[in-house]
Amino acid sequence: MKISAINSIIVLSLASTALAHQPASDSKSGSHHETPDSGAFMTVVNTGQGAYRYQTVPGFGKIPDGSKLGPTHGGVAVDNQGLIYVSTDGPKSICVFKPDGIFVKSMAPEAAAIHGMQIHTEGDKQFIYGAKRGKNKQVVKIDLDGNILMTIPNKETTQIPGGIGGVTGIAVAPDHSIFVSMGYGSQMIHKFDQTGKLLKSFGGAGSGDNQFKSCHGLGIDTRFGQPRLLVCDRENRRLVHLDLEGNWIGVHATGLRRPCAVTFHGDYAAVAELEARVAVLDKQGSIISLVGDNPNKEQWAKFPVKPEDQKPGIFTAPHGLSFDKDGNLYVQDWNATGRISKMQRLQATD
Repeated sequence: MKISAINSIIVLSLASTALAHQPASDSKSGSHHETPDSGAFMTVVNTGQGAYRYQTVPGFGKIPDGSKLGPTHGGVAVDNQGLIYVSTDGPKSICVFKPDGIFVKSMAPEAAAIHGMQIHTEGDKQFIYGAKRGKNKQVVKIDLDGNILMTIPNKETTQIPGGIGGVTGIAVAPDHSIFVSMGYGSQMIHKFDQTGKLLKSFGGAGSGDNQFKSCHGLGIDTRFGQPRLLVCDRENRRLVHLDLEGNWIGVHATGLRRPCAVTFHGDYAAVAELEARVAVLDKQGSIISLVGDNPNKEQWAKFPVKPEDQKPGIFTAPHGLSFDKDGNLYVQDWNATGRISKMQRLQATD
């Protein structure tokens, strides 16, 4: 059953001494991490419904020097140690945070403007795969230290139908094949092997089967046995399934508010909707929880919303997101100065 009501929000005023992180030093870098002032008050907001109810984490993602993240028009990924990676369009490129919000580092300045992002495990190591826009539009593979290991196109890549200038999304399958969507261009999806060799292309512009109207974000959906490709078909306001050979399976969900990106937790998927909310869906594609739903339509899908106009627990333009292993959500708004929010999952009550 789909949810039609706006999310219920409870606001609590809590002394930050109860919630703020204590100042800490990073022994590796020697840098001192700033935390919220101990005398300040912070706002905690509850949002969502059912098994996917959340509470905001005030002060999450602050930068030690007090600067902003920089424009956020990208993705979020979580590694197997629980570190959170947030891409930006600015000189900080990829920012890394601990689960408690402490800033660890920024890295890979050459990879600024990653739009879609996924962390993929290969053997005993993990790598970031990014669909990079900006000056050089390409696919990048980066290690967790920020070193670029591979780009696509490369010498192994044959001619890409429609080019790669409209690149938006990326997903890496269990067999290490790489799927890249052209949601700002040809509306095609390209499949590469792990060396960057083009294997096939499929899709195109439209609203029917095997067609997209901004195939914006991609995910590998393992909830149905054989892995599937889940496509956020943004301007058709739907999610669609294809098999890993690019064959159409069907529409998974409709009536969404411009879906941008997807992440999975067990049998559930969370979708970043550009029109100011995150929707959690079950395996049948039905919405079971709405997180951060913004009642102010003037802020929906707006890039220049200033920090002072942002409300805790209320999104303006969710663009990238990721679950962690516990079902907590990290959500990036498309925003001129940059915004990342942690939504702490609440335990179910009887």
